[in-house]
Amino acid sequence: MAVGSAAAGQALAGDAAALARLRSAAGSDPKAAVREAARQFEALFMQEVMKSLRAATLASGSLDNEGSKLGTEMLDQQFAQQLAGLPGGLGDAIVRQLERQMGAAAPLLVPGGSADGVQRQPAASAGPAGAPSRNAADFVARHRAAAQAAEAATGIPAAFMIGQAAHESGWGRRDIRAADGTPSHNLFGIKAGAGWKGAVVEAATTEVVDGRPVRTVARFRAYASAAESFADYARLMQGSPRYREVLAQGRDAAGFAGALQRAGYATDPDYAAKLSRVINTTLRLQRATG
Repeated sequence: MAVGSAAAGQALAGDAAALARLRSAAGSDPKAAVREAARQFEALFMQEVMKSLRAATLASGSLDNEGSKLGTEMLDQQFAQQLAGLPGGLGDAIVRQLERQMGAAAPLLVPGGSADGVQRQPAASAGPAGAPSRNAADFVARHRAAAQAAEAATGIPAAFMIGQAAHESGWGRRDIRAADGTPSHNLFGIKAGAGWKGAVVEAATTEVVDGRPVRTVARFRAYASAAESFADYARLMQGSPRYREVLAQGRDAAGFAGALQRAGYATDPDYAAKLSRVINTTLRLQRATG
């Protein structure tokens, strides 16, 4: 069980104690709390389905009494708890919807890949639009100068690029690292193709092949600093004809994110929506900090 003890897993959110545990877990591990909330909702839903089926198929009899009804309800709850949370069930769909609304993503790399060798990483989520509440403002401030230099080269607003770097790197918390732990400073998840002459790191990633996620190991570009990552991203946007629309849409967050997705920067069908939310968070942070 992702949240709480095994005993806690047998309780539903309608139980005050279980609800308190769920709230506590949400503060320390939001993603686990999302999965547990989804599991509990699925269990409640299944319990109601079984109750409706019993009412529709079983006629009331002389043996019905409060004790037998209570026993039946407890049995239904036990079955619902055992069946909830299975792979591919309603709980998984609820988790995906909640994570989409929160700007979150799975722990693995977001399935992607493009002819330009770009590989995306998911944004972390502990606050609005996927922004970690404690380090988001620091992330924006730390990369502002590098993003402004990239803006001068591309015309893309610095906040948009900071937002994309935040989305790709989980607000800097998931740097692509070499086997010995050496950081790559690769904030945009750009792969090292045949034409790349700089340093590289190899890391596990997930790509979509024929519509299915495939786990593989890929070579990623490595930089001496985050500023170099921004500069290389700017060169990618300028040097590839496929990103002309991105440069043209550079003044509108939704247009910028949509153009990136249409250009093949990501294969995640929700990439543009997720990126737009993180960019809007970045814009709010910039306004708040001046």
